[in-house]
Amino acid sequence: MTEIKELEDSGLPVPNSLKQLLETQNVNYNVSWTSVDTASNRIWHDQHLRNVGAVKSLILQDKQGQLQVLIPADCLLDLKVVNRQLGRELRAMPRAALRRFFDKYQLQSIPALPKLTGLPTLVDSRLLEPEELLLDSGNSDQLLKLTQADFRQTLSDAEICDITVPLKELETDHGKTDDVNQIIGAVRNFTTLRVKQRLEETLELPPLPDSAQRIIKMRVDPNADISDLATIVETDPSLAAQVVSWAASPYYSAPGKIKSIHDAIVRVLGFDMVLNLALGLALGKTLNIPKDGPEGMTSYWKMSVYTAAMVEGLVNSIPREHRPGFGLAYLSGLLSNFGYLILAEVFPPHFKTICRYIEANPHAHHRVIEQHILGISREQLSSWLMDLWYMPQEVVTALRFQNNPQCQGEHSEYAKLIYLARSLLRQAGIGTGPREEVPPLLFEELHLEREKAEAALASVIESSTELDTIAGQLAN
Repeated sequence: MTEIKELEDSGLPVPNSLKQLLETQNVNYNVSWTSVDTASNRIWHDQHLRNVGAVKSLILQDKQGQLQVLIPADCLLDLKVVNRQLGRELRAMPRAALRRFFDKYQLQSIPALPKLTGLPTLVDSRLLEPEELLLDSGNSDQLLKLTQADFRQTLSDAEICDITVPLKELETDHGKTDDVNQIIGAVRNFTTLRVKQRLEETLELPPLPDSAQRIIKMRVDPNADISDLATIVETDPSLAAQVVSWAASPYYSAPGKIKSIHDAIVRVLGFDMVLNLALGLALGKTLNIPKDGPEGMTSYWKMSVYTAAMVEGLVNSIPREHRPGFGLAYLSGLLSNFGYLILAEVFPPHFKTICRYIEANPHAHHRVIEQHILGISREQLSSWLMDLWYMPQEVVTALRFQNNPQCQGEHSEYAKLIYLARSLLRQAGIGTGPREEVPPLLFEELHLEREKAEAALASVIESSTELDTIAGQLAN
C-alpha cells in the first residue's frame, strides 16, 4: 500500500497528480527528511539533493513538444547528447512556465516521478544502479525513498540512456599555472584561428581603453591626487556621466546635487572608490553585452552592481585590523563576471551552447559546464586578461579563484569575499547556480561574523530599487 498518509501527516499538501500517480502504480515509498548542518540550519535544497545523489527532474521543450528528464542531482545533463540521440533541439522550459506549474500544484521543484505531467520521460542509466533511491518530492523539506524495484515500476514506457556526466569529474582545478595552456587548447579545438605567438592576438580581444590605462598607471603614482583622477575621468564623457550618476544615486544619500567628478570624489565616494569604480566601468564597456544569455539570468550589470555592493557591505563588517583593501575588493566585485563577456566575444557559437546548458542544469555551477564544453572557464579567461592588462594582483587572484572557498595564499581573501558575496546573493535569488550553504570556516578566515554578513545582505536587498537604477543606467 502506498504510504500517502505519512506525507499528509507532515502537514504538507500532497498534489492530486502526485497522489494519483503513486496510487495508480502501487509504489511503496518512505519519506526522508532534509537534514540540518552543524549549526542546526536546514541544508539548502540544491545542496542536499547533490549530497545524497538524489534523483532530480527537469523539463525540456522544443517545437515538437515537452519531455521530462530524470538524472542524478550530482551529475550534469549533457544536453548535446540528448538532442543528438533524439534528433531534436530541446532546451529548458522557460522559468515563467515552471513558476505557473509550481503555483498550480503548490510545489517548489519538479517531483522526480516519471509521467507526472503525462510527458514522455527520459531516464539516465546511472539511476538503475543503486539498490535504493531518494527522489525530489517537489518540497524542499522531504525526499521520497524508493527501492530500485519500486523505482523501475514507475519507468514503464520511459526511455533509458546515458545522458549525464558526474559533476566531480568536471570540478578539478589544476590552479592558475596551467591556465594559458588550457586557453590555447580551447582555441585550437574550437576556432579556426591560427594560434599566434601572442595569445591576445589570437583571441582578437580589443585593447585596454585609454582611460583604463591611465588609471592603472595613476594607481602606482604616489603623487597622484584628486585633480589627476578627475581629469582622467572627465576625458571620457560616458565614464564621467556614469560616475556622477553613481554618486548622485539615492543609494549613497548624498546631500545636494552632484555637479562634477571633483564633487563626486570629495563629497560622496572618496578618491579610492572613484578610482576603482571608474576603472571597473571602463573595463566593463570594453566588450559587448551578449544578447543571447541564459534565460532567467541576472543581467551582467545588475550582477556586477549587486556583487560590488555586497562586497562593500562585507568589507565594512570586518574589523579594521583584518580588513582587505576596500577599493580593490570593490573593483573585484564589479569585475567578478567579466569572463562572461569574454566567453561571448571569443567563442560565440559555443557561448550559445553554454547558455542552453546553464538553463538545463540549474543545479550546476557555470564553471563545470564551461569546463565540459570548452575545457576552460570564464574565471581562467578573465584572470588571464586582467594579468595581461597589468591589473593589480589582488584583482587577478580574486577573479581566478572566486569559486574556490578553500583557496589559500597571497590575496586569497579577495577571492573569498567574492565567493561569499555571490553565494549569499544566490541564496536571495540573485544570480544563477545552486543555492548552497557557505562553509563556516570561510567566515572565520575572513574574521567576519555570519550575522553581520547576513545583515549586509539584508541591506543590499533593501536597496534593490536604487541598485537596479544604477545597473539600468550602466546597461543603457
